[in-house]
Amino acid sequence: MAAMFNETLVFQPVYQQRPWGGRMLEHCFGRTLPEDALVGESWELVDRPEAQSAVSGGLHPGETLHSLWTQHRNAVFGNTSVESERFPLLIKLLDARETLSVQVHPSGQEPSLQLAEPKNEWWYVLEAAPGAAVYAGFREGVDKAAFERALQAGNLESLLHRIEVKKGDSLYVPVGRCHAIGAGCLIAEVQQNSDTTYRVFDWNRVGLDGQPRALHVAESLACIDFNDHEPTLAAPLRETPFRCEFFGVEQLEVDGKRTVRASEGALFMVIQGCVGVGQRLVKKGDWFVLPESAGDVEFSADTEKAELLRVSLRS
Repeated sequence: MAAMFNETLVFQPVYQQRPWGGRMLEHCFGRTLPEDALVGESWELVDRPEAQSAVSGGLHPGETLHSLWTQHRNAVFGNTSVESERFPLLIKLLDARETLSVQVHPSGQEPSLQLAEPKNEWWYVLEAAPGAAVYAGFREGVDKAAFERALQAGNLESLLHRIEVKKGDSLYVPVGRCHAIGAGCLIAEVQQNSDTTYRVFDWNRVGLDGQPRALHVAESLACIDFNDHEPTLAAPLRETPFRCEFFGVEQLEVDGKRTVRASEGALFMVIQGCVGVGQRLVKKGDWFVLPESAGDVEFSADTEKAELLRVSLRS
């Protein structure tokens, strides 16, 4: 008999220590983090050989995201046309206490990078310290030769396009875009299910083991788009939903009560307030899945007003 999925599915986060990480998930969302750990990434929804999301509580405790995708896809994610052996997205929270390495993601089509997984991603700024910024693309006039000279000199910052950000800003990071998240940013990231990242510069920093972290200069040069000059932030999400080939994101407000229909994957994050979803209360900072078989579900703000991100699968 097929399992019934008619309740909100919340998953256990998978925390990742990083030398640039911090404790913002604890301070902003009340998370219980490993003691004294520098948590740079929280993998909220992940279906990979090395990391797996599992349902927390409810009627299906311990059920993995992989089993939901492979054995109960229609009931949980609807009649999606996305074909993939694993759940096609990886969703993270990123806490940048320090600036991340300058990096790039491949398209998967580079001849010299046969095992590379393509990785297009989208960032939503949950919190930002005054003056916080991200780096995306290059300043006008920068070309490959200038980039290689700066790399040899150990200083790329003057070539990168710096964009100051505030809470609520968002940015698409397509494959080939040189990028880095700046210090003081707490970001929600929606990306293809890939963990291929090439670090081309790490600000001359050492890793958690006290040694310089590995760089991937040749791999980076094989996939950087040197025609990517001064990209801009996306339009405000409240006004214009984001769409790309791999997923879509929109922002929902719940002022009192609102009926929401589960469809197209129906992944949600509470970004403001607390929300009652059916019989479950979901608080700020939490991601959850609303199964397709749940049908129409009433969302009720447990605070004056609540706001959520909604992510849908796309083919």
